[in-house]
Amino acid sequence: MFRVVRDVKAASTKPVWAKLTPNVTDVREIARAAEEAGADAISLINTISAMAIDWRSRSPLLQNNVGGYSGPVLKPIALRMIHEVRRACRIPVVGIGGITNATDALEFLVAGASAVQVGTANFVDPTVSVRIVDEMNRLLDEQGIAAARDVVGTLRLHEN
Repeated sequence: MFRVVRDVKAASTKPVWAKLTPNVTDVREIARAAEEAGADAISLINTISAMAIDWRSRSPLLQNNVGGYSGPVLKPIALRMIHEVRRACRIPVVGIGGITNATDALEFLVAGASAVQVGTANFVDPTVSVRIVDEMNRLLDEQGIAAARDVVGTLRLHEN
């Protein structure tokens, strides 16, 4: 990751966002390497490697044997990783993974994301992003919060 980000930064004047996969042992190490190499932001997570099998034919359902698993089921994993990376790095973090409504988006912001990306939900409703923004503004107003940036990174962990 370090070399890729470093080389892209050297070859471009555009901002570089490193998109990280969840299919690693410790995402914080990779995020720190991207930051040290000059990444302007980190986005995570991507799909999780998965497999589907037809037990009758005893073969994978996907031609490539494995594929990416995405959607709302990823949200708890993504939230944990966002929180971990936010604590490990100083650059902005963009949250991805299972966002389908304003509550999901706000949870990502509270976990530490500076922004969110909506993916799979667009297949169900191409206008979902507009709806999420409108709903977020309403929810923030109800709580007396002036702007979404005011909840970024405000997660209060339980004392163990």
